[in-house]
Amino acid sequence: MVSVVGIVGAGTMGSGIAQVCLAAGQQVRLHDLDPAAALAAQARVRDGLDRWVAKGRMSAEARDAAMDRLELVDELGAAATQADLVIEAAAEDAVVKGRIFAALDAVAGPEVVLATNTSSLSVEACALATRRPERVIGLHFFNPAPLMELVEVVGATRTAAPTSELALDFVASLGKTAVYCSDAPGFIVNRVGRAFVIEAVRMLEAGEGSVARIDAALEAAGYPMGPFRLIDLIGLDVDLAIDRILFEAFDEAERFAPPGLQAGLVQARLLGRKSGRGFYAYSDDGSTAPALEAGGEGSALSDVQIVERLELAIINEAYRAVEEGVASPPDVDIAMRLGAGHPHGPFERVDALGLRHVVTRLHELRELGSASAADQYTVAASLWQIATV
Repeated sequence: MVSVVGIVGAGTMGSGIAQVCLAAGQQVRLHDLDPAAALAAQARVRDGLDRWVAKGRMSAEARDAAMDRLELVDELGAAATQADLVIEAAAEDAVVKGRIFAALDAVAGPEVVLATNTSSLSVEACALATRRPERVIGLHFFNPAPLMELVEVVGATRTAAPTSELALDFVASLGKTAVYCSDAPGFIVNRVGRAFVIEAVRMLEAGEGSVARIDAALEAAGYPMGPFRLIDLIGLDVDLAIDRILFEAFDEAERFAPPGLQAGLVQARLLGRKSGRGFYAYSDDGSTAPALEAGGEGSALSDVQIVERLELAIINEAYRAVEEGVASPPDVDIAMRLGAGHPHGPFERVDALGLRHVVTRLHELRELGSASAADQYTVAASLWQIATV
């Protein structure tokens, strides 16, 4: 049972995780190298809990008790002292994370479990920076942590069963849903869901659809946000960094190749909502308008073709991930619905479309001619085996 949680990193994710833990009754010790960042995080936590009180999700007394359980600590050791679990929520930088885990290993008691909130980097690398790899695990909360229900629990090669059990129980104690996966690049959501954004940008580059048309097609199909609105929300730079991590991790597989159009926008510091312009332009009055038109001279796709192309790419990647042992089909479906907001999981979608139809259309899309299409739509081995039985 986790009663005391140390959190290292007081940014958006660190403060969000702190809010969730405090609301669940845990004591939180929050550390950041920058005291001003820790104070700002404390204010964000208070503001978040205030909103819950206003919505009737929490009483004022419970909020005050929760804030009393939050302690800002100047020293890393103080965050780990008497903690049952320490969660690193620092910058998405492998070198930084390795240094933090080595330092935590030196100051935390031998029974303390160390977790990283990384969204794409190796949990194994964090574990190898310590003398307790069996007590290191990934806890990937989604942003915003107080609202998102899913947490990916990521086991590295030497993560012990009791560590995994503690992590799963901890997530349940927060009232969230855990999916367990192996320490593979992108875990479940960032890997399986990459096609949703990469393929959309490729359509735009090829002139097969406009920003507004592609987004409208996906939103009409039940997706809460079209791919370009999503990239703008995440930040074009953050999204591009994930592309690059996966591209390198998968030996420069063409399906993960970062789109040149997006790289150019990042170079121009057009980063989406946070910069006021990305795929959309954002006005002070809150209005938005597409900032880019289709870039190539391809034939425009219908709404049905747009949705189908993205969904088939997602389905194919889901089968690849399962055959590699990343996660089970039910957990992939849960992860994509709760973590990515998709209206259905990829395996649920196959049930609706039919295996033979999926395989036939993947073959047809593979013939588009580009290297990325050949890689993206070559039927996953396990999907082919099931469909041809």
